[in-house]
Amino acid sequence: MRVGDSRCGAVEFALRVNTAAELLEAGAAVAEAARVLAAEFDCSSRQARRYVERAASGGRVVVPEEMVVFTVKVPAALAVRVRERAKESGGTISALVTAALIGFLARGHTQPRRR
Repeated sequence: MRVGDSRCGAVEFALRVNTAAELLEAGAAVAEAARVLAAEFDCSSRQARRYVERAASGGRVVVPEEMVVFTVKVPAALAVRVRERAKESGGTISALVTAALIGFLARGHTQPRRR
């Protein structure tokens, strides 16, 4: 959760929905599952009910991988191009760079070592 904000992040959301799914799979009634979630995650009964309803309608959700800040230095012109491409695509710089690095690493490219 962010400080001063009652919304939980994607990882916490997935944890709560998956806990609700576990309770439902174990045979708990919707109302009982909501009570357990509200107590376990210190959220309102209304919000807990939403997690249970999400679990009941869609099952478990994938827990997203934790994101970290990874700072690199690139030439200024490249940074401009990356920003422009992200803006054109409607995505974020992080999403664009992540996709590019995943693709690059999947192809097994290596750079020659500097001497």
